[in-house]
Amino acid sequence: MGAFHAYDIRGIYNKDFAKEDVYKIGFFIPALLKTTKVLVGRDVRISSPEIYDYLTKGITDSGADVYYAGLTTTPMIYWLTAHYEFDASIMITASHNGKDYNGLKVSKANALPVGYDNGLNILEDKIRNAKVETVEEKGRIIDFEKHDVYLNFQKKYLPKNHENLNISLDCSNGMSALFIKDLLGNSPHYLYDNLDGNFPNHEANPLVAENVVDIKAEVIKNSSDIGIIFDGDADRVMFIDEKGEFISPDLMIALMGHYFLKNEKKYTVIQDIRTSKAVGEYLNRITETEIYTWRVGRSFAAPKLREINGLFGGELAGHYYFRDFNYSDSGLMAMSIILSVVIQKKAEGITLSQLISKIKAYANSGELNFVIENKSEAMEAVKNHFFALEKPKKFMDFDGFRLEYSDWWFNIRPSNTEPYLRLIVEASNEILLKEKVEEIKGIIEDF
Repeated sequence: MGAFHAYDIRGIYNKDFAKEDVYKIGFFIPALLKTTKVLVGRDVRISSPEIYDYLTKGITDSGADVYYAGLTTTPMIYWLTAHYEFDASIMITASHNGKDYNGLKVSKANALPVGYDNGLNILEDKIRNAKVETVEEKGRIIDFEKHDVYLNFQKKYLPKNHENLNISLDCSNGMSALFIKDLLGNSPHYLYDNLDGNFPNHEANPLVAENVVDIKAEVIKNSSDIGIIFDGDADRVMFIDEKGEFISPDLMIALMGHYFLKNEKKYTVIQDIRTSKAVGEYLNRITETEIYTWRVGRSFAAPKLREINGLFGGELAGHYYFRDFNYSDSGLMAMSIILSVVIQKKAEGITLSQLISKIKAYANSGELNFVIENKSEAMEAVKNHFFALEKPKKFMDFDGFRLEYSDWWFNIRPSNTEPYLRLIVEASNEILLKEKVEEIKGIIEDF
């Protein structure tokens, strides 16, 4: 079974994991999280009903009750977990992965994520080695459909005058379609807003360039002020400017600062280790901001934001975290906050591309991926090469390495979910950027 990862359980269904594994996961989770009530939701993938059946049979055979929320977004499950004080929840989803994938995102009390280093490791061991002993008094499956309650929460963040914006929006045939028209009505230009677990139009991963071709074209065709695209389970959202250009998701952390200025004179923001230096510099131009850089992934970001009592934050992958969302990530809430800023700036005569141009201050490579066997050795070689040339002004050694120099920086890290070594380089100009990318590639090629 190869489905256990740093953040969740995920893989190709019936290859990396199967229904027998799902049953055991369901059986052992209540004891692992010391509860007799487990909240469960699912996405629309073709395999999700079968996974639901075996998961809930495992939970009820352990004697615990299932509270079934039905078809949901992943953030909705996070919100329900905290709002209704569940000690355990499971979302059946493979997020942005292709149709053959599925998985389970596990949370504990306060919607805190359960990752491999704080529970999934124990669960994997139990699945491999522990014996299933069903109880005589089985648990129940209880209907817990709360879509209206969740929708009312999300509506609090939606700007009242959003109809003044010309919006193009791609649901990627995923779970954002559950709520999007109840939030925005029929005025946006919608793409792929029907739920379809086969993802017939494109994979539900907005970070892959080919998957945003249609929404870019839609923005241009409709002369939209903004384009929006969600991933499969709606925990991530990304944006297109009015020129049809994809906006690097980390830059939207800086744009969100304008929204929070309404109520906060000073705030703490979390960003991941791949984030552009421009984000912190811009936020500190508009207000006093403490920037906290941390590891990639919800299982690290959400607990850290809670620990530091941060106001909001985000990742290069399009996750955005909010104190008001129990320190978890929500694509819909991020969308509403961004729309609030775009409306405000439109009234001032500033387009989205103009606003982003004020934030973006550096040449950036984007995330470059290398498929290699010896990731650790390659990372060490790159680090040692640059340390030997010049000691960095700043060095971070979590999630790989980030070395910062006066006019450029890079992060090199192994993917936690895919077989890649990932590299990002940022520099003060395109010439320096190209030079440093080629220099690092030359070292990696030896591996």
